[in-house]
Amino acid sequence: MLTVEKIGGTSMSALSDVINNIIFYQRSGDKLYNRVFVVSAFSGVTDLLLENKKNGQPGVYHRIAGYRDFHTQLKSLIVRLKVINKTYADIGLNLAMADSFVENHVQQAQKYLENLANILASGYVSKDGILLAAREILASIGESHSAFVLTNILQGKGLNAKLIDLSGFSDHKAYTINQRIKQAFRGIDLKRTICIVTGYAKGTEGIMREFDRGYSEVTFSKIAEILKPKEVIIHKEYHLSTADPGMVGIENCCPVGFTSFDIADQLADVGMEAIHPKASKPLEINNINLRIKNTFDPAHQGTLITRDYISENKRVEMITGTDKLLIIDVYDPLMVGQVGSDHKIMAIFLKHHISYTFKSTSANSISIVIWERDFVKKLINELEDEFEKITVEKVALVCLLGSNMDQPGLLAKSAAALTEANINIKSAGFALRKVNIQFLIEREQFKTAIIALNDAMGTH
Repeated sequence: MLTVEKIGGTSMSALSDVINNIIFYQRSGDKLYNRVFVVSAFSGVTDLLLENKKNGQPGVYHRIAGYRDFHTQLKSLIVRLKVINKTYADIGLNLAMADSFVENHVQQAQKYLENLANILASGYVSKDGILLAAREILASIGESHSAFVLTNILQGKGLNAKLIDLSGFSDHKAYTINQRIKQAFRGIDLKRTICIVTGYAKGTEGIMREFDRGYSEVTFSKIAEILKPKEVIIHKEYHLSTADPGMVGIENCCPVGFTSFDIADQLADVGMEAIHPKASKPLEINNINLRIKNTFDPAHQGTLITRDYISENKRVEMITGTDKLLIIDVYDPLMVGQVGSDHKIMAIFLKHHISYTFKSTSANSISIVIWERDFVKKLINELEDEFEKITVEKVALVCLLGSNMDQPGLLAKSAAALTEANINIKSAGFALRKVNIQFLIEREQFKTAIIALNDAMGTH
């Protein structure tokens, strides 16, 4: 059975485990084939190329964007990639070939980037388009490198492994991403080939324009949409668990086992992505099941996400949340009975391209929760021009997720658990379908709230 599988950056950096626990695990002969692997860059490489995803530390891209010389950083990148190569020489990587690939690829990228930098400096063209092209070129380097390394090692072990580099470095045809994928897989006998594919895919629409750092999951999803396997797999460095093991302790949680794409969307809405929601939609629409597996626990079947799953028993499947939110309360005594206040507020949010994760209303106020990273002072200034009082506070959100948890007393039970932990609930809410019950609390009490809800719900 054909599968399309994605391997994340942290897993890729443990390449021996990837080879033993994913490629060869309980497989031999023909069973090694009929598999397509979409790979991320080795851990930390894309951070060097673009910016650190967690702390924002600038990479090569920001030197280009700031009109500064970037050649020294590219030389350092070559050194870093060669160091990574060296760590895999003992498991079969042809070091001379891998180092040559790195040098040639980065030097070719450098020529493209120099041309872009010169055009940018001329002032004759739009800055945004040029910088987006620079991000695309830089991002592609990491995935091309990791895909080459894995392919080379597997070929050295006697497998018919084929590198499918979707970065389009040497192909200047104006393909869309889908066209490039179809062209790349044309003529490949998948039943006798193991394909290693770059997580970055070049296309006329620009994969980073809409998805930025989530591009590898989009590539993975588009390949699945074209090849139409019954199941796709994402290999992560952890299980999709009932709660965060780092907060509640590994002994107090367990793999979810089964859930739905709907719950995966709820999870993504609070920043805990099993998969990027725009990457999951093609899978859901085409009824392709998604399995989340732990690279370091190959015997476990992981968690299967399907379109129509509903738990047989009423239960909470996951407890999660985030402490990186702001609540913006818009108060005006003229709101009561007046049509259009909400629309006026949302128009201002739309103007600044800001989405919300939670909203509640009363007679004279509307409270809206957004990601702190999206906050801009101009938003508040414009709200203050239209309404009497605007209040902004830092908050955390904790929530209960489940495909079938509409049971009497669940809201009371969860609120009581928070109360017993001396946690004040600022706001709470759920939609009619009751797949997500949410509580807004003080940021400092986020971890305490997760532990309290996990203990009360017994999800483990």
